[in-house]
Amino acid sequence: MKKQHPIKLLIKQGEGLQLDFKFEISDAAKIARSLVAFANTKGGKLLVGVKDNGSIAGIRSEEEIYMIDNAAKRFCKPEINFTSREWNIEGKKILEVNIARSKNYPHKAPDHKGKYKAYYRHEDENLLVNGVQLKVWTKQNSLDNINITYGETEQELMKHLNTHNDSDFITLQDVSGLNKHNLENLLSDFILMDLIELHPENDSYIFRLKIHKEI
Repeated sequence: MKKQHPIKLLIKQGEGLQLDFKFEISDAAKIARSLVAFANTKGGKLLVGVKDNGSIAGIRSEEEIYMIDNAAKRFCKPEINFTSREWNIEGKKILEVNIARSKNYPHKAPDHKGKYKAYYRHEDENLLVNGVQLKVWTKQNSLDNINITYGETEQELMKHLNTHNDSDFITLQDVSGLNKHNLENLLSDFILMDLIELHPENDSYIFRLKIHKEI
């Protein structure tokens, strides 16, 4: 039995956390967002010359690899390292771009207004990172221990999360009375202590208690 081409096997999987299809590369700043999202999350692959529905179109220009290189060097901060390989399938050329999970995260790329922001990969989308996740990453990269004074504010937050399964940042700010910076700092500590989870939902984020119990 003839083995199926590895790229065709990848395409069969469909787009997801570590795989993205690109029909073409025409905007270096835009592709930079995909590069940093993969690097900030678990790494992944771009298949250039493949349509969203998985059909093979082939790359349209030899310049596309140079645009990716330009995106990685000029529009990713810090710079993203990647490897690439060209495949010939059914007489069409496919470009496979591999991005490893970075140890130098968070990486940032320009948004639609040119402001540099961090992105991460969720399912088959590149999403903006919020302030809480940025603080989680910063603390993960430091050697500092997490120290929380479990006072009245912390107790009220945990009680609220125990009775309200999904709460957004604004709600938790109302409950705690903390300013944006202090609440982001506290919630990031809770995440690192494995007490709560952060989930994207409807262009925003919600917070959930990981273990419900009597508080």
